[in-house]
Amino acid sequence: MSNRTKFKMQRALGLELPGLGKPGALEKRNFPPGQHGQTTTRRKLTQYAVQLREKQKLLFHYGLREEQLRRFVRTARGMNSSNWIESLIALLELRLDNVVFRLGFARSIAAARQLVSHGHVLVNGKIMTIGSATLRSGTFVRLTDYAAGAMTEAARNAPRLPLPSYLQFALEGVNDHGVVRMIPTPEHVPFEFNPRQVAEYYAKRGV
Repeated sequence: MSNRTKFKMQRALGLELPGLGKPGALEKRNFPPGQHGQTTTRRKLTQYAVQLREKQKLLFHYGLREEQLRRFVRTARGMNSSNWIESLIALLELRLDNVVFRLGFARSIAAARQLVSHGHVLVNGKIMTIGSATLRSGTFVRLTDYAAGAMTEAARNAPRLPLPSYLQFALEGVNDHGVVRMIPTPEHVPFEFNPRQVAEYYAKRGV
């Protein structure tokens, strides 16, 4: 995905999505993309449009396809039918590519996914190459010695986001060894987000 596309996505939503890795999308052009974006007043959204927008935030930030997100929704429903949206957020935040990003090992989720797929991330001491793998509380995640060098130094010295409370560095003063210390909640989503709207979107579609 090009930087231009990433900027257009964020401008269309009127919101920066940290997972895309490019800050400043709204600094100079805080209006929708397109020929008339600068002169068009943002209209009041319909209920469907509001729900769709919240769902798109998840798709774009976590780098998912629609069918992937639907599978997560179905899994979350099976885990917690009464409040499945919390289970959905936990599943998304505990994806290995996202954990690598939230630990500050990469500047975007796409970059984190590449680190994983190229064999530069160890989970509980073993190389894991599946970015969509879901981690559990107590899981240790670290970079290989090769990746922990200059390859990820810039990202670790200036992470895109502060470390969330559900993660911690396993060794004091060492920022390439992390651990999942608890199950994340919707409050850990790093952008303005309304879980109820996503729940209603999928409820109406019988997912």
